[in-house]
Amino acid sequence: MYNAISRDSPLPLYKQVKTRILEMLYGGKIPANGKVPSERELVDVLGVSRITARQALRELVAEGHLVAQPGKGFYATGGSQRGHELELLRSFTETALAHDQVPGSRILEARRSAAEADIAHALKLDSGQHVTSLRRLRLLDGEPVAIGHDWIPLALAPDLADQDWNVPNRSLYAELRNRYGLVPHGGETVLSATIATPEDAALLQLSSPAAVLKVVQVAYDTIGRPINLTRTLHHPEKYPLRLAQGT
Repeated sequence: MYNAISRDSPLPLYKQVKTRILEMLYGGKIPANGKVPSERELVDVLGVSRITARQALRELVAEGHLVAQPGKGFYATGGSQRGHELELLRSFTETALAHDQVPGSRILEARRSAAEADIAHALKLDSGQHVTSLRRLRLLDGEPVAIGHDWIPLALAPDLADQDWNVPNRSLYAELRNRYGLVPHGGETVLSATIATPEDAALLQLSSPAAVLKVVQVAYDTIGRPINLTRTLHHPEKYPLRLAQGT
């Protein structure tokens, strides 16, 4: 149920405990309003002190992820964090697995570069600061369904481009959480239609010229810091999008 706590990690132990709990909250392992492990359970399973577990739980309460019920324990708030449109808080890989589909990807680009002006603006970076640029062809059950291009501030995840992105089911959000303690908490989404370039149309197995849906998302962490900018081109038939709306 838990990923191991590493005492060699530069992240403080309590932040690693927070990350493990957030993984359960937003990875579908704890339902909305569900009970989270107690201090004692965290101590026993993760091998941390009670003070460390308590600090992690208190911060998650302060940040709105959990609510404390005296005498009962800690519970997921179940509020708007779980309702962000287009699965902003869950990766392509995690979403596919949750729907019993087989995710896949083919790396098109993984490199470090100076952020272009629009990228720097979206990520609130100064001109000339560097980012990791990660571009992948996304697959569902072996079929190409989207082209995703991510930019992550290099200072937040310095060796991200060095990972093997051809490993099956490697999730960017899981890497950001587990390696760097970066957990998406909210964000912004913009939808628009565009004409795919001949290269992109060929990757998606569309006849050019082809109209595709473009989704641009910026994910923020719990302190409002941009941690990822994503631009995704969606195959209009193989990967339609759905927005759930309340009544």
